[in-house]
Amino acid sequence: MVYRQGLQAIPLSVDLWLHYINFLKETLDSNNPETDAKIKSVFEHAVLAAGTDFRSDRLWETYINWENDRGNLEEVTAIYDRILGIPTQLYSHHFQRFRDHVQNHLPKDLISPEDFINLRQELASTNAHFDNDGIPRNDLAAEIDINDPARIVSEIENMRHRIIEVRQEIYNHNENEVSRRWAFEEGIKRPYFHVKPLEKAQLKNWKDYLDFEIENGTLERVVVLFERCLVACALYEDFWIKYAKYMENHSNEGVRHVFSRACTVHLSKKPMVHLLWAAFEEQQGNINEARRILKTLEDSVPGLAMVRLRRVSLERRHGNIDEAEFLLQDAIKNSKTPNESSFYAVKLARLLFKVEKSLPKARKVLVEAIDIDKESTKLYLNLLELEYNSDLKLNEENILNAFDIAISSSMPIETRIAFSQRKVEFLEDFGSDVKKLMVAYDDHQQLLRDQESSKRKAEIGLEEPEEKKQRNDTTLESTQLMSGDLQANQAAYNYNAWYQYNYQTPWNYGQYYPPPPT
Repeated sequence: MVYRQGLQAIPLSVDLWLHYINFLKETLDSNNPETDAKIKSVFEHAVLAAGTDFRSDRLWETYINWENDRGNLEEVTAIYDRILGIPTQLYSHHFQRFRDHVQNHLPKDLISPEDFINLRQELASTNAHFDNDGIPRNDLAAEIDINDPARIVSEIENMRHRIIEVRQEIYNHNENEVSRRWAFEEGIKRPYFHVKPLEKAQLKNWKDYLDFEIENGTLERVVVLFERCLVACALYEDFWIKYAKYMENHSNEGVRHVFSRACTVHLSKKPMVHLLWAAFEEQQGNINEARRILKTLEDSVPGLAMVRLRRVSLERRHGNIDEAEFLLQDAIKNSKTPNESSFYAVKLARLLFKVEKSLPKARKVLVEAIDIDKESTKLYLNLLELEYNSDLKLNEENILNAFDIAISSSMPIETRIAFSQRKVEFLEDFGSDVKKLMVAYDDHQQLLRDQESSKRKAEIGLEEPEEKKQRNDTTLESTQLMSGDLQANQAAYNYNAWYQYNYQTPWNYGQYYPPPPT
């Protein structure tokens, strides 16, 4: 039972197969007629599972020796026919042993009766052997004339030569295949598993070898090479993902098996492979399984924004808007920092506005978030965007209110000036009351004077407020956001810079309004 479990987990382990076979030889009753059939069955399972491994030579040799010991020469020839076409490390050694095998036994013992007759017929036709009536001999199953020893020896040698000649062509082709893979095999320095990271050269060699085999090899060889690779590279999710993507063209069950092994055994806390597995199951229509995968990952590694958002998007795609809203509300409630809470609040507001078409609910979410995180430029920007996306004429008051919330906040003065500039621009372009425009302009000038006053204090040596020192990085980022210096990052799941709005031109009001008097 232990051996079977081990072989099920690591079917490519030649050593484990050989230990299991030796265990059966020692424990099974040799007098039982079913013993040989049992061992042969295990040998067949072994070569099917690991026989195409480049380093599987010991397994094949053990199989050949076992059949030889039982005098099954025809079976030995059949095994050689298989191994001579498989690129392995000792390919030339196998061919030499095959030649010895042919030279040391009579042809009729090496191949099946049908093949033996066909071979004699082929040689007879080649040598134009005719009977006394001038008709080609068809009764080739008959024994050779024992009164002509020279003819007997000649025919046997010709048959041996032909048997080897046919396999020589297979060997030559296999030799070429081995030479194409030899450099890759030489580059594998650690074929076993170890927690220590692999060198970059090793990882590149595995990647290049897989790419070569995918392009040139058969499905069986590619799968075996992936399995070999994932012994040494079990902790590298890139290889598991590459394996799953390859199997998508061949077997959905194969894809599911790869993902299951990766996520449940080796990479239980790696998010990307779980996300891809969930996406695969969703594509197959297994929505509940996709939910389970994502929920299991989030329970294992709580706090990953990409996982929570994937759960939200899954529910949204399948019409479960209430569940999607609940997941975001739960994320806001359980956030550990104001920054994290603001992030999810923006997501929830966009869901409410874009999907549920509820501007009041979306506005409420952002306003409540601002009460918690009063210095988050992104919250003010998203509130402003929210109001802008509605009818400008009907929603003018709410837009101006959004501007006022930002301008009167405790954000750095540079950021508040940027919002103030945009408020003036909005009233200039879309406002319905010139009085509001002039008030906004006066407020903007006052902010500029306050900023100039702060600069003068710094110039005469007054110490900069400690609070402002701590906000320098945030101030720079916020000013860049408002002035359009940063492009929006559209890469999937880049949570370092949520929503960076790139307005086409900075608000240069110097061209319209003179600077404040000094």
